Amino acid sequence: MGGFRPARDHAPTMPFPDDASRFACADQQAWTTAAIRRIEADFNRSADTHLIPMALPGFPGIDIYLKDESSHPTGSLKHRLARSLFLYSLANGWLRAGSTVVEASSGSTAVSEAYFARLLGLPFVAVMPASTSPEKIAAIEFHGGRCHLVRNACDIAAASTQLAREVGGHFMDQFTYAERATDWRANNNIAESIFRQMEQEPHPVPAWIVCSAGTGGTSATIGRYVRYRGLATRVLCVDPEHSAFHGAYRASVRGEAPPATPAPPSRIEGIGRPTAEPSFIPGCVDAMLRVPDALSLSAMRDVNRRIGRRVGGSTGTNVVGVLQVAHAMRARGDTGSIVTILCDGGERYAHSYYNPDWYAAQRIDIEASDALFARVADGDGDLPDLDFVSRHGGA
Repeated sequence: MGGFRPARDHAPTMPFPDDASRFACADQQAWTTAAIRRIEADFNRSADTHLIPMALPGFPGIDIYLKDESSHPTGSLKHRLARSLFLYSLANGWLRAGSTVVEASSGSTAVSEAYFARLLGLPFVAVMPASTSPEKIAAIEFHGGRCHLVRNACDIAAASTQLAREVGGHFMDQFTYAERATDWRANNNIAESIFRQMEQEPHPVPAWIVCSAGTGGTSATIGRYVRYRGLATRVLCVDPEHSAFHGAYRASVRGEAPPATPAPPSRIEGIGRPTAEPSFIPGCVDAMLRVPDALSLSAMRDVNRRIGRRVGGSTGTNVVGVLQVAHAMRARGDTGSIVTILCDGGERYAHSYYNPDWYAAQRIDIEASDALFARVADGDGDLPDLDFVSRHGGA
């Protein structure tokens, strides 16, 4: 009927030099599709993590909740990050069948990445500080990974880059990609999950969400989600005694360059870094608080008593931040809710935070700190004057 018809013998051609290249591309595409589907199927088998109320009678009208990330299959908040990093790498074409996955980690991210690497049948190597807990090393090896230990925490990224190059593998680089690998708009990220679970609570929009920084990815996700949804919640990021994030945030608020001297290694595993990592976005955070390690560990022990189970040290750091803003709310006569994160369980720290000899070796007077924190948590005392920095003023 006059319309153009291509000649039957002129089939479209693919831009491959030969059949072997075409088949290799098809094989890689099929593998990537299957890998993504396997990760998504694993997600569909998992329930969401619980939101646990924690009573603090000394703060009437202020409801406290712990988002229990220890209930993930690999036992920590980092399970979400590992899933996102694998999907991000697959979608970018960085992972191939047989690739060795390499990650720089203080432990929990490596445990979770080992889980996903085994799910895809990929070798996994964790590059970690030599001080990493033996419980975390055992967990990585349980999931089929192997551990490459380095003496200085500042060197794990460089060692990971070198190792990935030597074995022809892929360096995941959580410290760079955490903030961009996670879909902060939705996809059941931790912020969306918190707000959905809070819908039926007396104060469904939290006054504050308190989190800590290991990569900076969690604070970036929560801060972006809050702004995207137009919510009144503020984000407090807490930092352990030895870490560079707090100093970098203060410099950002003041319009200054971040400190050049690296911070000492953090004693609170999973959070704190010698330098502020690329995934830490100061503009996503409303305030930061530096928390002494002794106070973090006393808060950890207090949470154990209140909820009847052991948690890790980073959860204690978070709870100190909760009390900081709860005290300010009570002083103003405000009511509302505060949500923080139970990052992982205490079973990974039997050799350290649950061992009296460790406190003696670290010269931490835990008895005095425990007594102080118990009074504060019960509403009968005040926190010491901690280093609180806000881009908006007070808490």
